[in-house]
This record gives sequence, structure tokens and C-alpha cells, in this order.
Amino acid sequence: MKTSPLLFRVQAAYTLLVRATSSLKSPFLLVVRLYWGWQFFQTGGAKLDDIPAFTEHFTDWGVPLPHLSVILAGTTEAVCGLLLLAGLASRPISILLIFTMLLAYLTAETEALHAFFSDPDKFVSATPFQFMLAAILVLIFGPGAFSIDCFFGGKCSAHAAESSAQPARA
Repeated sequence: MKTSPLLFRVQAAYTLLVRATSSLKSPFLLVVRLYWGWQFFQTGGAKLDDIPAFTEHFTDWGVPLPHLSVILAGTTEAVCGLLLLAGLASRPISILLIFTMLLAYLTAETEALHAFFSDPDKFVSATPFQFMLAAILVLIFGPGAFSIDCFFGGKCSAHAAESSAQPARA
């Protein structure tokens, strides 16, 4: 069966589009990691710089052991933010950051959390959402080629993992 010239051109254009957009994955992940790693570092550092004020906020939100919780949250955000920025242990630290943002929803943003279905705009407008989304992106797609993880680990992208998982063709 002969392929029509129009179908051939559509397939070629689509293949070109996929290749072009796929080549943007690592630069995009680098930007996500740099921006959000720095944001996590800054918010964690702010908590650690003013522990008494944040302890008061955590107390108002009903967080158990507020002083210890401020130190744990601040340290997690600051240290994991720097690791995210560097692309070192990206996936494990993403899990810690997602957990921290879930706790933020459960304590400081309960109204937004309860509005998940009834008012999604309120949920996505809450402060933890963008932080959590960035961590989820890195957890799912990895840190990208421009990372320490890639330098030491060798497999830098989901494509590399997929191609190594597929059986060799005869």
C-alpha cells in the first residue's frame, strides 16, 4: 500500500516536532531546578533566620511541636533546595519536598486543601502548590542532563531508561 504524500508530510512534521520539543526537556528541567531550588532554599532559610516568628505561626496553625517543626521544615527546605539546585539526589529529595508541601497544605492551607474539588483555583493559588508541582516534575522526569545526578549516574533522561528497559531487536 502506497502512503499518500500528505500523510508522509504530516508524519515527518510530527516527528520533527517531537524531536524539537524533546530536546527542550533537559534545559526546561534545569530552569525548574534552578528557580525552585533557590525558592526552597530561600523559604527554608527565612524559617531558620526567624525561628521565633515562624514558631508562632506554626502554633497558630496548630502544628504539633511548633519549634521543632520550624527547624525541621526550614532545614528540609534549605538543604533540599540546594541539592535540587545542583541536581544531586534529585528524586529522593523531591519526595521529601513533596511531603513537606503536603504538610503545609494540611496545616497552613487547610482551607485551600478542602477546596480541592469545590474551588480548584483556591487550591492551585495556595503557596505550596507551585513548590509541590516543581518537586513532582523532578520526581517524575528526573533532574535532566545538566545535573550532578546525570554526571555520576549516566542515565540522564526517561528516554535512556526506556531504551535500556526494552529488549534488543534481532
